[in-house]
Amino acid sequence: MLLVVLFVLGIANFAVHRAVLDSGHPMLDALPGFYRAAGGRMSLGFEFLVLLTAMLLAGNGWPGAVTAYCVYSLLNLGTAWLVLSGKL
Repeated sequence: MLLVVLFVLGIANFAVHRAVLDSGHPMLDALPGFYRAAGGRMSLGFEFLVLLTAMLLAGNGWPGAVTAYCVYSLLNLGTAWLVLSGKL
């Protein structure tokens, strides 16, 4: 069940990450070039590694990884909402 929660949060993180990258927000110009390289594939790859790490840890008896990924996801979703709604 914990892996399903992580998977759903991972889908949400990827969706908002892509939306922010495609938004053209001026804040993205301040990011390093390697982060924006190839249309954001490097940053999406990092997002995948974070999700994979959380899933591997949770699958091997580290339930704290789920809590940490939930906090990470809430911060991601909140920040994406601020960027996409124009409040930031």
